[in-house]
Amino acid sequence: MKPISYEATTLDAVFSALADPTRRAILARLAHGEATVKELAAPFNVSQPAISKHLKILENTGLIARGQIRQSRPAYLRAEPMKEAMNWLTEFRRFWGVSFDQLDHLLETLNDDGKDTHDHE
Repeated sequence: MKPISYEATTLDAVFSALADPTRRAILARLAHGEATVKELAAPFNVSQPAISKHLKILENTGLIARGQIRQSRPAYLRAEPMKEAMNWLTEFRRFWGVSFDQLDHLLETLNDDGKDTHDHE
């Protein structure tokens, strides 16, 4: 299988942005539709300027975009950079399967050994 080429700086920025729980929560909220800074700040115990800083990071990575409606600049989700990150992670899926298969085999072996011990008692 030929490795898929990704722009390292894009992946680095996306994973860095996703590493913060507040930014993940903002993205989860935006998955339900656009929202203003005030709406996004409401569930957090942080200021609107702090939320604006998070939005700037998300915007710089391309994970969100900002619109312009009169005086408001609602944010909305852009999933393309996440798709690239998921594609990169998918390359490792076969390793997850192998690891889980090995764990299943180990658990079956341990379970079978336990049954044999109890059968002889």
